[in-house]
Amino acid sequence: MENEILRTENLKAYYGNQEILKGITISFPQNRVTAVMGPSGCGKTTFIRCLNRMHELSPNARVEGKVFLHGEDIYAIDPMLVRRKIGMVFQRPNPFPTMSIYDNVIAGYKLNGIKLPKNEMDRIVEESLKKAALWDEVKNHLHKLGTFLSGGQQQRLCIARALAMNPDVLLLDEPTSALDPIATSRIEELMIELKKTVTVILVTHNIAQAGRVSDYAAFLYLGELVEFGPTRTMFTTPKDRRTEEFLTGKFG
Repeated sequence: MENEILRTENLKAYYGNQEILKGITISFPQNRVTAVMGPSGCGKTTFIRCLNRMHELSPNARVEGKVFLHGEDIYAIDPMLVRRKIGMVFQRPNPFPTMSIYDNVIAGYKLNGIKLPKNEMDRIVEESLKKAALWDEVKNHLHKLGTFLSGGQQQRLCIARALAMNPDVLLLDEPTSALDPIATSRIEELMIELKKTVTVILVTHNIAQAGRVSDYAAFLYLGELVEFGPTRTMFTTPKDRRTEEFLTGKFG
C-alpha cells in the first residue's frame, strides 16, 4: 500500500436505529484520487460526511468505529479542526450569496475567528483561486458577488474556499452532477492536478468519471464496502460479482 493518510476501522453510521454504514474498514493513499462509487442510497455521502465529522450534525445521527488522519483519531479532536484539515465540496455549488468572490475564498478563516493581515489574505485568495484554476477568470472581479459566476465557476470557487484552509484531504461529493459537460471536464482536469498537493476523495455514481480521474476506487453497496483497489484493476477484473454488475450497468 502507498503512504496512507486517512483510515477507517469498522466505521458504522446510524440515523436513529437505522444502520446506514455497516462496519467499513478502508485506507486512503496520500496524494491520490480515490473514487467512492455505488448506486444511489448505498451510503456514499453518509460515508464521506463521517470522514470530516459532518454526519453527527444531522439530528439523531451517530457514528461508531474509528477514523484516523495521520494516525490520529479524528473523533478525539475538535471537529472544527478536523474540518479545516479535511475540506468538503458539495453536490451543488454553494458560494455564500451575500459575499464577494474574495470573501468567499477567505470565509473559512472568518468563520473560525482567525484574523489575518491584508497581505496574507490577498496571498491566500490568489493562491487558492490559482489552485482551483479560476484566478485568470476572476482576478479582475474579486469584489463582485460569487453568485455572479457560472455554475462551473461557482463550483471551482467552492473548491478554492476549501483549499484556502490548506487541508490535507479534500472530499468532493458528486461535484459535477449539477454541471454541463464542459464545466465537468474542467473540474475533472482540476482533480488530477490537485492530487499533487492534496489527497482527493470523490463520491461519484458516474463510472466513466471514476475511470477518468481516480487512481483507486471503492465500491459501496447497501452500506457495505464490497471492493476496494486500484481503479484500473477493479474496472478490468472486479473480484466481486456485485462490482461487475454495477460496472456493466446491471444496476445503479
